[in-house]
Amino acid sequence: MRPTGSKADLERRRRLGVALHRSGHSIREVAKQLGCAPGSVARWTKMFEQGGDDALDPIPNAGGKSRLSDSDRAKLVVLLRLGARTSGFATELWTLRRVRDVIEREFGVHYSISNVHAVLHSLGFSPQKAVRRAREQDAEAVERFRQEEWPRIKKKRKTTAASSR
Repeated sequence: MRPTGSKADLERRRRLGVALHRSGHSIREVAKQLGCAPGSVARWTKMFEQGGDDALDPIPNAGGKSRLSDSDRAKLVVLLRLGARTSGFATELWTLRRVRDVIEREFGVHYSISNVHAVLHSLGFSPQKAVRRAREQDAEAVERFRQEEWPRIKKKRKTTAASSR
């Protein structure tokens, strides 16, 4: 488990641990003073002996550099805000697959679906759920049904259920 603290804090702890051990303190004393495992102090000392002062530097973050440049990312934001129809899709719904296709077509970069999600998140976009609404619904017909048909159907059902007993 990674110890708590920033990279700078952990680096200071490693350097202090090596310095204390090299000044004559035992590994166990140093570990107790720093609140870490004795194996950590031994590992830091070995790293220092093999690689010098640079060996105690923070380890860089995992992950590669983004395959989209800053200007590509800005252009992607513009494309997304223009809407999916302007990118050749039948509806305005942006799916991860559609965004992936646009990125590949516009920038020549292939991403997996999960990477597209990460790119969108880093650009400030969040998942949205499409509103399910009947676009061609006749509001007058719905109201007429509620006022006239539904009460009639409801009454019919009650009388039918009562007569079958």
